[in-house]
Amino acid sequence: MRTVEHYFTVPLDHTASAATPETITVFAREYVSAAHSEEEAQNLPWLLFLQGGPGGRGNRFGSLGGWSKAAAKDFRILMLDQRGTGLSTPVDRNTLPLRGSADEQAAYLEHFRADSIVADAELIRKTLGSPPWSIYGQSYGGFCALTYLSFAPEGLREVLITGGLAPLTGPADDVYRATFQRVAARNAEYFSWYPEDRAMVERIARHLRSTPEFLPDGGPLTVERFQMAGAFLGGNTRVDSLHYLLEDAFTETAAGPRLSDPFLEQMQGIVSRRSNPLYALMHESIYGQGQATDWSAWRVLDEYPEFRPDAEPLLLTGEMVYPWYFDQDPALRPLRKVAGLLAAKQDWTPLYDVRQLAANRVPVAAAVYSDDIYVDRKLSLETAAAVRGLQVWETGDFHHDGIADDGEGIFARLLGMARSGRR
Repeated sequence: MRTVEHYFTVPLDHTASAATPETITVFAREYVSAAHSEEEAQNLPWLLFLQGGPGGRGNRFGSLGGWSKAAAKDFRILMLDQRGTGLSTPVDRNTLPLRGSADEQAAYLEHFRADSIVADAELIRKTLGSPPWSIYGQSYGGFCALTYLSFAPEGLREVLITGGLAPLTGPADDVYRATFQRVAARNAEYFSWYPEDRAMVERIARHLRSTPEFLPDGGPLTVERFQMAGAFLGGNTRVDSLHYLLEDAFTETAAGPRLSDPFLEQMQGIVSRRSNPLYALMHESIYGQGQATDWSAWRVLDEYPEFRPDAEPLLLTGEMVYPWYFDQDPALRPLRKVAGLLAAKQDWTPLYDVRQLAANRVPVAAAVYSDDIYVDRKLSLETAAAVRGLQVWETGDFHHDGIADDGEGIFARLLGMARSGRR
């Protein structure tokens, strides 16, 4: 493959009327198959990939494989570092205080949602001189794709979405009620495969309730942070990695059994938001439209006491974000007040135009995973029905990370569906 690095200067606020608006940098990397000559590549259409998240930088490919291999046959791939991530102007515990007070930091972060990401993409498309282009949104990238269809459909040739049909209306509470139920079912499925892990999870929980353990960054490993290992449950083959994590959790020491260094090192990677604080800060805001999210997952948790850290048997959780993240994660502690302000914000602007989506004319194909614990099937199908012409492929063969299992096949199928819809 060949790569080209692109840096774009974009307004922080695309709606600002100032003569000289504040700007930030957005980075994107172009990937082209070496099977195409440089001259041929210049004539290939663009495919913009919108990464999951929020707060995840674009993929860094060492080689083309999976969906990117399939896409590179016919496209130049543009891998976007969404604003605030990767090589784009960064947002983290070091840079945010440069904005000033917590209120000023929160006001700055209002410009890091899907509507701004889409406005960046449209500016980039025009800068590259591209006609309407194809986009592929995975997970949160699919949410962004729906925003794109809402507010800039003229920039789109076709849209592919995997595991990313967001609810168009309603409070964030609806999302977490659905996902808590799916995560509970996934726990039951997992422990039916690995019944010995049921006892190990209980042993770890009992140990953490009585013995302080600390991660390599100095942060505590509490029972509630250990529950975050349920992130593995959102994968198809990745779920087995949870078993491998648990199998060497303990080691013998002079003071008795303690959690092993390999286990603590792996847990650090699961629970720390040092590399993507935007995820913790902005996650619930991706569901915020016209009302405060108010720590939705934390409030809804009261309806599902089986997920509490003192519950027995203990259940592992999904991608929910709770206010204690900003107490227990050293990388997030400086941002606690900012997170609270964002959770309390009541006047979030709309992320979707329901009327525009009902009149949509852009071909759209979406994969809905029947047992996805992150993006609920029922809510996804409700959204699909609200977008004119959107074709759904529902499958139980994959989970949320399906493109990691058979990205090439999934991409080819969705592209074929979208193009058959055009005819």
